[in-house]
Amino acid sequence: MQLGQITPANAQARLPAGTVTSSEKAAIVVRFLMNEGAHVPIDTLLEGLQAELTHQMGSLRRIDSATLVSVIEELATELEETGLTFPKGVAGALSELVGKISPGAAARIRKRTGVRAIGDPWEQLFELEAEKLLSLIENESIEVAAVLLSKIDVKKAATMLRQMLGERARRITYAVSLTNSVTPDAVDRIGRSLISQLDDEPILAFTNKPEERLGAILNSSRSMTRDELLDGLDEADQSFAAEVRKAIFTFKHIAERVDERDVPAVLKSVDNDILVTALASATAPTTKASADFIFAKISSRMAEQLREAVQERGQVSDEDSEIAMAEVVTAVRDLAQTGEILLKESETA
Repeated sequence: MQLGQITPANAQARLPAGTVTSSEKAAIVVRFLMNEGAHVPIDTLLEGLQAELTHQMGSLRRIDSATLVSVIEELATELEETGLTFPKGVAGALSELVGKISPGAAARIRKRTGVRAIGDPWEQLFELEAEKLLSLIENESIEVAAVLLSKIDVKKAATMLRQMLGERARRITYAVSLTNSVTPDAVDRIGRSLISQLDDEPILAFTNKPEERLGAILNSSRSMTRDELLDGLDEADQSFAAEVRKAIFTFKHIAERVDERDVPAVLKSVDNDILVTALASATAPTTKASADFIFAKISSRMAEQLREAVQERGQVSDEDSEIAMAEVVTAVRDLAQTGEILLKESETA
């Protein structure tokens, strides 16, 4: 008699250990762990295995203590005798090495061996920026785009809709209302199809755009050098120069791009002496606007203390001014990169 055939009437019958199948043992172990309050990540199994485990747990009724002890002891013995385990196959190895080998190496291995990524493909898609997701669905059907928008973060989906052409955005929005009948298998296939596009893309040396890299460099350059280089760039490629200007964030951009509610967070991240030096040197029309903005968005008491410190600081050399303003800007950009504050979009530099 198999363990799955036990009913309440004969539940106390003792079974030879050899009559318990592997799948039944798995069900017994999982049920035992759950009874003990352990978290068992069943959702990480392949769906076929999840279904088999569910079937076995549904077919079993009562297990006598001798059978339970026998199964648990057998598991404990196997664990004690196991010295080292390796993931099954190349797919399993790649899954365990995520973050430990380069994305380029992982993509080349998948292409060479024909192995697809395992696990939930949507976890990787959730990490992508709105612009990247837009490029993935650019040539996809309206239905696929609707599933993607339904799965991802609401704010990211809204950003994507804003950047789409009006007609396509309307069609996708309507298609979202028709996604109730989409099956989990279909959603999984769509996710894997989108992920496969990432694997087919060439491996790039740089992850950010040229204008972003150059903008970061010019952010740390002296204002005279920055203006001179931008003027030269205007002559060589005016459209690229415009994009670089959008990527640049200097002290003068604080007033137009920092939310007034984030000013206290910025000030907490800057050394007080550096802040006083930056404010004392902000006398030009472009930089004075940012200084006035900072004074206006803090408490009157704190503003008064800062103004007194600025007066005591007196005149600031050009070198000290550049250094202090650069440190304030660095603090703002660091807070933006960590998501603690959100910078407004810039139209011009």
